[in-house]
Amino acid sequence: MAAFNLTPSDPSTFTLMGIPGLEAAHIWISIPFSMFYIISLLGNFTLLSVVGKEQTLHKPMYLLLCMLALTDIATPTFVVPKALGIFWFNLKGITLAGCLTQMFFLHMVSVMHSATLVTMAFDRYVAICNPLRYATILSNAQIAKLGLVCLLRAVLFILPLPLLMSQQPFCANRIIPHTQCEYIAVFKMACGDITVNRIYSLVLGFVIMGFDLTVIALSYCLIIRAVLRISSKKAHQKALNTCTAHICVMLTYYTPSIFSNLTYRFGQGIAPHVHIILADLYLLIPPMLNPIIYGVKTKELRDKVVKYTCCRR
Repeated sequence: MAAFNLTPSDPSTFTLMGIPGLEAAHIWISIPFSMFYIISLLGNFTLLSVVGKEQTLHKPMYLLLCMLALTDIATPTFVVPKALGIFWFNLKGITLAGCLTQMFFLHMVSVMHSATLVTMAFDRYVAICNPLRYATILSNAQIAKLGLVCLLRAVLFILPLPLLMSQQPFCANRIIPHTQCEYIAVFKMACGDITVNRIYSLVLGFVIMGFDLTVIALSYCLIIRAVLRISSKKAHQKALNTCTAHICVMLTYYTPSIFSNLTYRFGQGIAPHVHIILADLYLLIPPMLNPIIYGVKTKELRDKVVKYTCCRR
């Protein structure tokens, strides 16, 4: 397939190179990108539609699932259309404002996603460790307030990143070897004093990941302790089953996230295209898998999905 040569010559724009070293395979790489994106949209919109239509699913757990689905729709949407433009039409140009906007929304949604997983861990803790007070501690109104807090937290934490970056002078060679304006990739283009940017990004990473993972770990330690005190094997199994889907979703999100960050910061010997593919898969795979995991592991949700999709006449 012939590609249009629309790489910008304007010095005020950046050039996203896609996946350097694999330019000849861009068309083939676009196929799994497109498939993952379409499956992700179908799965998450189905989940939102079913929960929205089914009154019996208007519960805190499923409202949290809807929050997760919204972040799972937004995450690849900020990446895939531009990546496909690069792969299919060689549309590599992006303005500084466009680049910083993509950076902000990409990282803001990622922080929002992590905060949602923390809230879901707290939800499971209350459901198992304090079931009699569950309805009062986590009402639908409380979930809406927690969602707003998660959003404000994400905006306030991430907003300084593009603001600080916008004050930086950039080198004459504004070529970003990536499919997206990921912070570290843009960070490397700066030619001024980046000490403040470096410190803030490191502190932000430790605070967000450290706090979120600590709260999740603490919640599950308390859950495990409560489950071990249950004498009935049936109740024991039921309690563990309610957490299985959430644990799987956390693993699909945090494992590639941590691995991708570590390879970026410390994997100097790893080929650049491996870094880029890992970063892209981290943004594509979890949004695709999350609705599938919850659909398979949550019987109530699975039954309603079947009701609205397979048995509709």
